[in-house]
This record gives sequence, C-alpha cells and structure tokens, in this order.
Amino acid sequence: MRSIPLDLNHLAAGGSRLTKTFASADTLSDDVILSVENLEVSFALQATRPVRAVRGVSFTIKRGETLALVGESGSGKSVTAMTVMRLTEYDGARITGGRILMRLKDGSVTDLTKLSDKRIEALRGFQFSIVFQDPMSSLNPVFTVGDQIAEAVIRHQGKTPREAREIALDVLKLVRVPDAARRLDQYAHQLSGGMRQRVMIAMALACRPSLMILDEPTTALDVTIQAQILDLVRALQREIGMSVLFITHDMGVVAEIADRVCVMLKGQIVETGPVNQIFAAPQHRYTRALISAVPRLGSMADKDAPEKFPLVIYEAEQELTEVTQ
Repeated sequence: MRSIPLDLNHLAAGGSRLTKTFASADTLSDDVILSVENLEVSFALQATRPVRAVRGVSFTIKRGETLALVGESGSGKSVTAMTVMRLTEYDGARITGGRILMRLKDGSVTDLTKLSDKRIEALRGFQFSIVFQDPMSSLNPVFTVGDQIAEAVIRHQGKTPREAREIALDVLKLVRVPDAARRLDQYAHQLSGGMRQRVMIAMALACRPSLMILDEPTTALDVTIQAQILDLVRALQREIGMSVLFITHDMGVVAEIADRVCVMLKGQIVETGPVNQIFAAPQHRYTRALISAVPRLGSMADKDAPEKFPLVIYEAEQELTEVTQ
C-alpha cells in the first residue's frame, strides 16, 4: 500500500495546555501507554442485584502495540473498552473497583477512574479516541465530513476553522480517502460503508491520540473492504506510532491485526499472550472453541463433497464436546 506523505506538524501542535492540568497518579513503565488493573464494572438493574459485567480485568498496552480483546457477545469486551473511555457511566454502569492508568502526551500518568467528567471530556479525542462498529449511526447526517472532523480539532487544539479544515483534509489523505478535498463537503449518506469507516478513523486521528480503540470496526463491512480497513490500521500504526485496542469476536481478524491477545469470557480474562502463541498452543478451552469456529481454507481438500466442519463447543457448564455441525 502506497504511503501518502503528510505534514504532521498540524496534528502534533496544540493541546498541551490540556495535559498539564492533570497530576500524575502513579507510574508506568516507559513503554506502556495504558494499564488496566483489576477493573470491576457493574450495572444496576431494577428489582435485581447489580450485574457484574467486568470482573477483575487487567492488561497493559505498549507504545505502538495492538492488543486484541476477543470474546463472544456478552463477554464484557466492549464494556471494558467503553469504561476506558468512561462512557459506560452514561448507561448506568459504575466502576466498583480497580484503576485505569494512562500515560498522557506530556509524559505524566493519571488514573482515568478518578477524573471528573469535565477532565475526561478534555481527554477524549485528544489523548484517546474510539471508532465504533457502525459509522452511519456515529456520523452526524446534517454536518459535512469536514465539519465533523474539524470540530474536534477546534475544541482540543484551539485552531481556527480554516486551520481545522486544513487538518481535516490532511487526515482524510492520511486514511487514503480518494479525492479528499471534495469529500470534505460531502455528507455521510453520500459515502459508501467503507468510506464512512475511513472518515470515522480520520475523526479519531484528527488530534493524533496516543491510543485508538476500535470496537468491531469491520463487522458491518464486506470481506474485501474489511481487508482494506485492517491494512489501513496497520499502516497508520507504522506511520504515527499509536497504540490500538481492538475489540472483536472474530479470531480470523485477530490473527491479521493483533500483537497480543486477551480472551474474555463472562467478564473475565481467561487467557492472554502473544498472538502466535495463542493460535499455536491455546491453553484455555474457551480459546480453543473460538479458534475452532474459524473456517480453514483447504479443510475440504481430498473430500468427494463439501462437509460441515467440526466445532469445539464450550458449554455453559464448563464442558467441552466435539460435535459435527
């Protein structure tokens, strides 16, 4: 993939006044951007006791690293990611334990769980950002692409509308949007699904965050566009040096994108390790079940007719059985 040159002076400038207002809460290793430690998150439901959606989750993300948080629906992976952004509180969740340490751009370290709403809002989009699964529901239909990207730049970096528009054009080029100058004045409904997702990534990158969270960003896309988006994420990491927390249920995507993997089940991390180790020698039965669900090219070789492939089923009562689907 051809790299598009980009002057990142626009992106690197500004915003330092925001980080200087946060006192260091603790220390991290120099190569660590984020450290989640024994995180506990609960949802209060009427007429029932609180539901523990995240139970004692711990992991770290290093500079330039992609960590995949993987598990089936309801495993707690998205709740974990949303809690890092401090967004689950809007859905009635409470952080009941643990801490989330992040290294800010000025080198200081802060515990995100202890910050006020106002301070967290100052960090979102600047220190860390998120790309959701469905770009059509995330993009505002009444504002142009350029205006939506520029909004974060104006807010976090104090740029003028003209300067912010120049940065918006730069990041659209960065994410390989063709004819980027024309796209600035288009609306979400005028773009294809893959192009909308590129715009969402551009919005997330506008202030050049240290950490980008991708929550199932390719699930709604066809396989060819999915491959393009994954290639784009890898290329951007090399060019910018950002870290990525990738949320997915697809072990095939994990094999393509991740450096390390955390496997989640029922709100807990049951296995973690380098991606090659996880695929070559998975230790937990649930990890083996997830890997077995990925179709393998050539598995029907030397067969007279296509056959259903075997799945390892991880039962709720913690039993494994080999069945033919």
